[in-house]
Amino acid sequence: MSDAVVTVPTSEISSGGRVVRCLPALLALVAVAAFGQQTVDVSIQEYRFQPAEVRIKVGDTVRWVNRENRTSHSVLFPAENGLESERLFPGEHWQRAFVQPGRYSYRCGPHEEMKGVVVVE
Repeated sequence: MSDAVVTVPTSEISSGGRVVRCLPALLALVAVAAFGQQTVDVSIQEYRFQPAEVRIKVGDTVRWVNRENRTSHSVLFPAENGLESERLFPGEHWQRAFVQPGRYSYRCGPHEEMKGVVVVE
């Protein structure tokens, strides 16, 4: 993770002659969410997605990595109008961030028997 500097404006509230500085709650939540995101790897190997099911949080990313020696694969989401990665040749990867909760079933484009699911909570 790269180092980042976040400047958050503060507001002042007078309370009993004292000045209290407070952060707006929404900005604090956004800052926490931005730094809490993760990337989860799914290996493509031996004609399988490993692990076949991953559970992530909203905003996390899944990265599929082709670890085969010779075979190309893709990641296809049939329920999402056929959203599909480009062909992934050995050593290549493709990733996708998930911004809505739900269950996202996918399969390999050229190898329909290869299936997986991403559960976003």
